[in-house]
Amino acid sequence: MGASSSSDLGSAQSPEQQEEESLAASTGSLPYLRASFSKLSSPDSTTIPLSSLQEALSISISNFKSESELLQVPEKFSELLSHLSSCIASLFFKTTNEGMTWVDFLRGFNRCSVTAPVSQSLNKHYQLFSAMCHEAGIDTKLEFDLGENGTGKVTGSLVPTQLVMFLWMCWVLMYSARVPRQSKDEKGILVLPDVSHLCNSALVSSGLVGDDGDILKVDFSADDKEIPVQKLQSWVLSTVVGISHSLSQYMQQKIQSCAASEENAGESASASDSITKNCDTNLLTRGRAWAVSLSLRGASRDQLMNASFIGMDNDDLLYRSSLHGKGLSRFWSNVEGYNGPILFLISASLSNSSDADNRIISNKWIIGVLTEQGFENRDTYFGSSAYLFAIDPIFRAFPPSGKEKNYVYCHLHPTVRVYQANPKPIGLAFGGSLGNERISLDEDFAKVVVRHHAVDKTYQPGPLFPSQGFLPSEAEIFEVEVWGLGGESAKRQQDVFKKRENIFTEQRRKVDLKTFGNWEDSPEKMMMDMVSDPNRVRREDR
Repeated sequence: MGASSSSDLGSAQSPEQQEEESLAASTGSLPYLRASFSKLSSPDSTTIPLSSLQEALSISISNFKSESELLQVPEKFSELLSHLSSCIASLFFKTTNEGMTWVDFLRGFNRCSVTAPVSQSLNKHYQLFSAMCHEAGIDTKLEFDLGENGTGKVTGSLVPTQLVMFLWMCWVLMYSARVPRQSKDEKGILVLPDVSHLCNSALVSSGLVGDDGDILKVDFSADDKEIPVQKLQSWVLSTVVGISHSLSQYMQQKIQSCAASEENAGESASASDSITKNCDTNLLTRGRAWAVSLSLRGASRDQLMNASFIGMDNDDLLYRSSLHGKGLSRFWSNVEGYNGPILFLISASLSNSSDADNRIISNKWIIGVLTEQGFENRDTYFGSSAYLFAIDPIFRAFPPSGKEKNYVYCHLHPTVRVYQANPKPIGLAFGGSLGNERISLDEDFAKVVVRHHAVDKTYQPGPLFPSQGFLPSEAEIFEVEVWGLGGESAKRQQDVFKKRENIFTEQRRKVDLKTFGNWEDSPEKMMMDMVSDPNRVRREDR
């Protein structure tokens, strides 16, 4: 393979070729496309056989396991993904009996990868998922009336089982783009993230579950609920807009890998590696990390996205209450000096209830806060930006509203006790105002109070846990977990800060006896004498 050269591709350019090349150049992939076309094209030919393109776009993963024991992988899912490359080729690339020309190759790539409105990108994902389901023998109710640019309509619905597979398909596309050197003969099992909280969010947003409290009774294996694709579209746009980029990321990485011809060399991660780094004891599971990353932008998104593939590095765990001890002072001793994005997670519960069969139903829920900077010991609110999250059992994201800037409040006992007529409260809080915080933790990290969003103008409105009412809710805290997302540089700076503080502490503890003079000549002795006999006349020595 590889008879054609870059000069051959650029000769006698038509306006259509120039336009497609300009679009491909906007993604930064034009050099990789030229190299890939040269390697995939037949000898002594300027076209690509369809089989070569399908092989270049294929994935080698075939064995899957769910992160959650309650959410099993459907039997058809492996077969569904086996049709990924053929469906991409048939939907977005045009071929003839002679093969695929350079312009057709560019056009197909641009359809998948060029930046487009989110609704158009989602339509392509629905198209791809529907075609894969058809090849795998799965009936879907999706119908399409789309033009070449995907600006038409998508109608129909998905059942919960199909929604789970759709989300997993998007995750696998992102996984293959981020961990490209997956060995084709690897027989390990790839752990799929738990997406039940995302499905719960979609069901509630679509109005198929009237009350948040009923979400715990939903069976994802049952197909008695149908989610209209229009409402699903609205939910994606408002909550997990990041999945609309999964196809473009996959295509760009596959083209780069094909150009480099290093798909099987130097494995950077494998399916089996992803199992060994999975940690079930963390509040931040893969599924929760992926859900949070889908609603973010920037470096924090990338780090959480990678955590959904291979798990979080325990070196980034700044604080866990069950490990380091509960309380504001223990928390502060572990996060002080960390100047970078921080993800703060709370696991709590109001109470346990029972169903009609007297089975105990746990009302445990998890909420989170992502701050853009470290914590500070202040008696006022601080911060430049932050997000609130309802993470489990229903996922919701609440970005800043822009009306107020009461992002974070963190106040410890002052080191020097002085009288204050109106002392500021000791504790940790997010949103709202002093005395009416949206989320507030006591000094012992034993209770958390969550108030209605009406008291808060800093974050977007919405319930933080199922069936949250208008009155303040006090819940028992089970676990508090804090992750640093600032990377190695933020961790190094914190280590330097702690070493400096330890040196100062040791210096303050040391007492230099040489600095003390004779007691008879000391000011302290004179003061004591004056207190004992204030009327005593003293003559100044001259």
